[in-house]
Amino acid sequence: MEKKNAVVTNAPKPATSKPAAATANKEGAAGSIFASIVIPVAIVVSILIYMFILGNPANFEGGNPENHPLPGNYLGVVYKGGVIVPMLISLNLMVLVFAIERFLTINKARGSKGIEQFVRTIRQRLNVNDVNGALAACDAQKGSVANVVRSGLGKYKEMETDRTLAKDQKILAIQKEIEESTALELPMLEKNLVIISTIASISTLVGLIGTVLGMIKAFSALATAGSPDAVALANGISEALINTALGIIGSTIAIIAYNFFTSKIDALTYSIDEAGFSIIQTFAAQHDNAGHTSATATHSSVNV
Repeated sequence: MEKKNAVVTNAPKPATSKPAAATANKEGAAGSIFASIVIPVAIVVSILIYMFILGNPANFEGGNPENHPLPGNYLGVVYKGGVIVPMLISLNLMVLVFAIERFLTINKARGSKGIEQFVRTIRQRLNVNDVNGALAACDAQKGSVANVVRSGLGKYKEMETDRTLAKDQKILAIQKEIEESTALELPMLEKNLVIISTIASISTLVGLIGTVLGMIKAFSALATAGSPDAVALANGISEALINTALGIIGSTIAIIAYNFFTSKIDALTYSIDEAGFSIIQTFAAQHDNAGHTSATATHSSVNV
């Protein structure tokens, strides 16, 4: 029993390589810095857009932003939406920037070639037990999927030369290596998606705040003594509708972007699972006899 416990204790643990973990941590820190820069910059830019582009005196009658917008001038109309407009513009800018950033990141994670072609190549190489060829394909492909597959293939080669573990233990080690590599790569793909999903939820609510403020102004004009102020009433309703429109636009873009990127990540995850399954199945098929021999040798040493 002591020898059997020693064999299990000395078995190599399927931990992900330190360089891979360091790379993942570095990318995670870079993503956090990117988000912390984009958010305040988007707020500042939206304020500048509101003040100097939408609020340009040339957009209003008499060159005065206090007057009505020129007929057909939508920049001036949006400016009349009030103080909530810069907030909504900043939310729309954030969605666009983070959507572009996620698009580039996920495309980079796919690698240099089509992901379907890459998985097909890996399966073809493994079907003829050409592990080195599969590793070369990973080096050529690059990206998150290739990194995960390469980690699994590295553990595959390590288990080929191992003489202390049984076949089932080797398969489990390969499987855990793939799972740990996937756990490191996937958070990088999903990073900043939480910001997009949050904007999808709050953009409509922020627009609703502007809508309520506009309606308050409209009903205040309606409640004045004597004849109602038709101009003030129209301005209040216009402000309410502008904020509603901007809030809906931001929320719609964010929802579409979030669903698009989550579907892309799901497709990458499926490709990783498919390649990992091929690695495990190939090892099980190619090392059946060797696995039984290793297990027999282990039991013999325990009996002695």
